[in-house]
Amino acid sequence: MRRRTLRLMLQHVRVAAAAIDAKPGETGHNLDSIELWAHRAADGGASLLLLPELSLSGFLPNHPAANHEAWLRDALAGARRMAEPIDGPAVRRLRSIARETGLLIAAGLLEDAGSMLFNTHVLAGPTGLLGAWRKMHVPLFEMPLYNGGGAPPVVDTPLGRVGITICIDAFLPESVRLLAVQGAEIVLFPFAADPAPLTPEGWSAWAEPTLRARCRENGVFGVACNLYGDVEFAGAQQTFAGGALVVGPGGEEIARHTGDGPLPHLLLADLDREAQLEARSAFEYTFRLRRPELYGSLASD
Repeated sequence: MRRRTLRLMLQHVRVAAAAIDAKPGETGHNLDSIELWAHRAADGGASLLLLPELSLSGFLPNHPAANHEAWLRDALAGARRMAEPIDGPAVRRLRSIARETGLLIAAGLLEDAGSMLFNTHVLAGPTGLLGAWRKMHVPLFEMPLYNGGGAPPVVDTPLGRVGITICIDAFLPESVRLLAVQGAEIVLFPFAADPAPLTPEGWSAWAEPTLRARCRENGVFGVACNLYGDVEFAGAQQTFAGGALVVGPGGEEIARHTGDGPLPHLLLADLDREAQLEARSAFEYTFRLRRPELYGSLASD
């Protein structure tokens, strides 16, 4: 059997996370914004740009205050109209932006998969589409709008091995572990979450303990960002505060958006492969102690 050679992470990788404003159903406007932030990330020396959950299509607010049945009918019809296949015009333009800027760009869309819709994040680069990930675990209020996806892949990129989990996926340890057992080195965490208080600091306080645990227990770098701004669709409205965070493979904070300055906001951070080597050789790196043969009952009903 021919053994596959894994591409190792570069010694130094500069990443960017943009907490941008994306409006539901305004894909062209959202792509114009993404193009602007991609150029800013490239000007800042980044090689990879993470954008929030559903940043291409726009996030559909799911807390209706009026007639629930009427909202659901309108929201489902609207979701169908704005959804696109992976090889559709939105991703084609994202690929063009990646080619123009030289970046790897991770952005999200409502994916039209024929009979079903998925909340999908794609990774595009100068050479084309590198991978696609479907949100695995769908919260209650989002269940009417799209289905849960399958096990996430890890892809080889010029920067290293990259995987993605989407929003609430990060709160289930198995999601990142599925990436770690495939040799992931960098995990991207796009969010559209509105925990109180509605500030970047409020989002960070909510997300950071989980992200630090996921990165430490798997020895991976984590790059996260949250949606920013007001969204309104089909009579429902939500507000997102933004926020961005980069975590190291030992669970340490590398960088965060502090909430100072204007929003939306771009966070730049440097990842050093030496930190990953140190984390994976520490006594606390429990990934090496795994006993998969004991865990069969975890997958049973």
